[in-house]
Amino acid sequence: MEQYEQQSRNWGMACHLSALAGYIIPFGNIIGPLVVWLIKKDEFQFVNSQGKESLNFQLSMTIYALVSAVLIFVIIGIPLLIALGLANLILVILAAVKASSGEPYQYPATIRFIK
Repeated sequence: MEQYEQQSRNWGMACHLSALAGYIIPFGNIIGPLVVWLIKKDEFQFVNSQGKESLNFQLSMTIYALVSAVLIFVIIGIPLLIALGLANLILVILAAVKASSGEPYQYPATIRFIK
């Protein structure tokens, strides 16, 4: 039973950390958590909940980044994009740490696309 719980926590953490692929691969922040979630959601309830949470947050961040990119023409978009990038990095790491200890994490300012 302990090994099952540890695997569940590890895959839950992978749902969050796989979003960091977005810093290297375009839309990797969505593709990474989506792949982990689709593969393991039926096997682990914790992965199902954390995968949805990670996907919802990354979809929300993508929308916020697109709006910020449009606002570059009004100068405010550049600081907003920088702030979004830092917030994304910090919150993903925080969520991964929480998931590794078995605590469910809810991101702030998330639009709930997947319920």
